[in-house]
Amino acid sequence: MKDQPAIIQDNQTLFSSYQKLKKNDIIIGRIRLKPGEEHLLTDLLTRGVRMVPSATAQLASRSKVFQARIFSDYLPSDTIAIYDALTLLQVSSLYQKHGHQRVVMKHDRKNAGIGVHIFSSIEDLYNQVSLATSPFPFIIQPFQPESRDIRVILINDYSEAYERSNPFNFRQNLHCGGKATPYTLSDQQLAFCLEVMDRGAFPYAHIDLMLTPNEGIRLLEINLRGGLRGANISGKEYQKRIEAVHRKTLEDLSLSCQI
Repeated sequence: MKDQPAIIQDNQTLFSSYQKLKKNDIIIGRIRLKPGEEHLLTDLLTRGVRMVPSATAQLASRSKVFQARIFSDYLPSDTIAIYDALTLLQVSSLYQKHGHQRVVMKHDRKNAGIGVHIFSSIEDLYNQVSLATSPFPFIIQPFQPESRDIRVILINDYSEAYERSNPFNFRQNLHCGGKATPYTLSDQQLAFCLEVMDRGAFPYAHIDLMLTPNEGIRLLEINLRGGLRGANISGKEYQKRIEAVHRKTLEDLSLSCQI
């Protein structure tokens, strides 16, 4: 029988025993990292330490730019991660070639509608960025005036969805004055969400979908956690279900170490 893995369930224990962690040890729960500490996830993976949720899911939840790179097949067309002014200048030709007018810019690591801006054109955005302190990196995508915004919560066999709408602001977030209306997912929409979760190794997720006349179902954003305002599930029940996922995954991982 193999040695039992160490099981880490809080940040204090994680960092006090960081150098002693070994292959097959298990970290349960989202690791709290400061900006710039994400490279520690790479170190843990290299050493064979297992994480629940996965390192990919944790990093994607922290970075819209990372999401733009790994979920490019699911995001709206021409959603692009911008790392510097030269890249933005090059992309401006693409946007003008495709006839995109208004452009949405989203700052990395910002949530609840904060850091989301709309510009009249890609050239307007380039001028703003060039003449000011560059807020790199960020993502850009064409503005979709006829889109619908659907928030989905998925935790194992639990799912619920609601539409977010705001006639007075292009930001549909409830924090920005949007209203929530219960929404029934189609089988196709649910399958899309599960495929996105599988791609990012998310054991559970808050997913924002964009429904458009031209592109159908597109991903706006995915996160391991999010606000429950507008949702039917209570905070207590939500946490209970998350902990159940962690316990079941921990049992499966511990069992695999004994084989």
